[in-house]
Amino acid sequence: MKTLAMQENIHRLWDELADFDVGQSDQAAVHLMTRLCELVGARNATWGGAIRIGEGREADPLQGWRVGAMKLLRPIEPHPDEGPFREILKQWDRREIDPSFLLPMRQVGHFRTYAFRRDLPPDWFDSPFFQAHYGSVGTQDAAYVGFPLNRDAESHFGFYADRTFNDAEIALLAHAARGLKWFHRQLMLSHGVMIATSPLTPTERKVLHLLLTEASEKGIANQLGLATSTTHQHVIAIFRKFGVRSRAGLMSLWLNRGG
Repeated sequence: MKTLAMQENIHRLWDELADFDVGQSDQAAVHLMTRLCELVGARNATWGGAIRIGEGREADPLQGWRVGAMKLLRPIEPHPDEGPFREILKQWDRREIDPSFLLPMRQVGHFRTYAFRRDLPPDWFDSPFFQAHYGSVGTQDAAYVGFPLNRDAESHFGFYADRTFNDAEIALLAHAARGLKWFHRQLMLSHGVMIATSPLTPTERKVLHLLLTEASEKGIANQLGLATSTTHQHVIAIFRKFGVRSRAGLMSLWLNRGG
């Protein structure tokens, strides 16, 4: 059972997230992952935006799902951007199925948790896959929370530790993430997945975050070191991808937290 103090910590965290501006989704995600790592003693965390492209072929055990966007909390040497996850995602896209890939497929479309030590057989931890991608960087367990946003989009947070997560810690992560549908949706939007017709480029994401502030296109161009005409083309591309005609229409996507 959750203690009153822990419940208060979670409520305070939700309030802190709500204080971030709509264009600060990355900063808010870092704050959320950092705080949850502290609460459960995790050493690192990830966020992944999963999208289903089509229905997937009958022979596809991943049912058409792809990781459309990913954010790593702390760098992993010697590859600070994605670390071992870069190769994991390549294997996922090539459909080179490891048993760990099937964990998020259980009860797709429902809020759920899944964890390595709890849900995978003991011999998996002796496999070359585990040793190459997890054991080699000190990870001994991973616990995830999957949040469905619609039938073709899900938001997943993962937490990594040098020990086994217990049931109470996994339940705490689930409770903290479940009350944040608006935030899961905001993260997906900010990465150009879920609603955009195609993921945003890195430059488009920078422009998008500034579009959600009061900065003018000229001001955005100056901040990013771009020509005003180039910035305008990025703005038009962003509007097209999100199916809106104006900045007000774009902003309404973020403010419509119930959608």
